[in-house]
Amino acid sequence: MHELVLLVPEEAVEPVSEALDALDALSVSVEDADALTPAEQALFGEPGMPPPKEGWLRSRIVALFSAEDAAREAGALLLAQDFFDGCQVIGVRAVAEQDWVRLTQSQFDPVEITPSFWIVPSWHEPPAAAQQVIRLDPGLAFGTGTHPTTRMCLRWIATQGTQGQRVLDYGCGSGILAIGAAKFGAARIDAVDIDPAAVETTRLNAEANQVQLQAGLPETAQGVYDVVLANILATPLKVLAPLLCAHVRPGGALVLAGILERQAEELREAYAPWLALSVHDSEDGWILMTARR
Repeated sequence: MHELVLLVPEEAVEPVSEALDALDALSVSVEDADALTPAEQALFGEPGMPPPKEGWLRSRIVALFSAEDAAREAGALLLAQDFFDGCQVIGVRAVAEQDWVRLTQSQFDPVEITPSFWIVPSWHEPPAAAQQVIRLDPGLAFGTGTHPTTRMCLRWIATQGTQGQRVLDYGCGSGILAIGAAKFGAARIDAVDIDPAAVETTRLNAEANQVQLQAGLPETAQGVYDVVLANILATPLKVLAPLLCAHVRPGGALVLAGILERQAEELREAYAPWLALSVHDSEDGWILMTARR
């Protein structure tokens, strides 16, 4: 494997990336060429907020090719194009052979939810203190337990309990919250998502954890539930307010995450016609909001 490394101004990033794709690059990555310098730009802001601009002033583009000749030929072809004016070919470099699977796995360690409740990738042994374990490997769907919003939802499940309850996980992603509810004794669990890939991932993760749940698209959620969980983001949570509240039975709990601390009041206002939300937990600028009907 060999990498072709380019220095590209903001306006040329898109045409150069498209050209590399057409030249059969195995992958193309774009990063701030001025990262870790005084000229570094914070391109990406808070979740749900648009970036302040489309690209960095100068980007480093790294394209991966299967052979050195292919990488050098791609660089030569780019130099001949009008849209490459102002760009530079930094060079071609060999990529050291590595066990990429093992390297990726090494980045994911067991995640503590409570001292006795852990999320453990399949290639790790559970910690000695773990009495309850969710086995979950990183995948295409959101929710591996590393994000504060997921951890707060799981802490709520572990401390409040779901024994014998009917639970809805709305926007299930990887199914981690639904699986957590099952581990703590939920009697019936519906896990729903608009993404069919997330539904399939949830089913596979449930099988791996030997728990029973029903996974499907949102329309499969019917009736009222003892617990309604939704770990999404503030904007869709506001839109979904009447639907989610309608699924909470009298005496039941609504648990919402994906909310920044500064968004607490707008969520309270959005849900006020149905339920009174309050902040139950917070971590790293994120909050967990809950309500009882």
